Amino acid sequence: MSRTIRIQNATMSLSLVVAILLLAGKVIGAVLTGSSAIYSDAAESVVHLFAVIFAVWALRLARKPADDSHHYGHDKISFISAGFEGAMISAAAFLILYEAVKQLVFGVTIHNLNIGLWITSSAAITNLALGLILIRVGKKTSSPLISANGIHVLTDVWTSIAVVVGLLLIRYTGWLWWDPIVAAVAALNILRIGFKLIRQSLGGLLDEADPEVEALIRRHLDTAVSEKNLSYHNFRYRHSGHSHWVEFHLVLPNEMNLNEAHHLATEIESGIASLIGFDCRVISHIEPRSAENEVKPWEKP
Repeated sequence: MSRTIRIQNATMSLSLVVAILLLAGKVIGAVLTGSSAIYSDAAESVVHLFAVIFAVWALRLARKPADDSHHYGHDKISFISAGFEGAMISAAAFLILYEAVKQLVFGVTIHNLNIGLWITSSAAITNLALGLILIRVGKKTSSPLISANGIHVLTDVWTSIAVVVGLLLIRYTGWLWWDPIVAAVAALNILRIGFKLIRQSLGGLLDEADPEVEALIRRHLDTAVSEKNLSYHNFRYRHSGHSHWVEFHLVLPNEMNLNEAHHLATEIESGIASLIGFDCRVISHIEPRSAENEVKPWEKP
């Protein structure tokens, strides 16, 4: 098992354990205080727990090698998982809004403010640390699934912070209506983040290019071919969730023999693969300069 896989497994296992512990704490806090805001925070954590369980399963599936029915592997389950997480976040936001409206209509009753403040503050600090770890590991290992989980955890932080602010306002003003108001504001922010995750998931499933990575590859490719007095065209790049795929046509002198052409193409492909630093597939199509302007119907960008 590679070091990257071990790091990903350990990170997601940590996320699952923390999700279970914090959910238990928030449920206790909601029962003891009767706070709509804390209840909403706990509801978001229930959704998050299911999302983490799905993400752990998806991470394992994403690593399955290509088979007879999935020639390019199972990477894209990462984007599906990220979209599922976004949908779960959005569902939690609607649940929180419902609870807030219900309190506004039927009245607010809150007990044990100190316990609620202590539990919610502890949850916010724990999730902040976990969320930052998840996003860092997600970027370092090029895993949109882990990054999405980190973003979800950070939305939980914002919810908890909003709850703490609401409870403090209640303590110092005595106005109980801060509770549903804060819950509603937190829900709208969670909804925004959930829709953003869904948008990113759809972009990945539709092979939307990452402009920063594409620009990095193009700069390297431009330098590599110019140094050897070559050219290229029909460049394509996509990220499938774990693997990076790069394709281009490499234009070589007519008089170059096949061995030399193969050596040059392999050298350029290796340079791109080393540049990306993750699981990368680079495919170049070799063609003579005399055929550079010939475009086949199946080669059109």
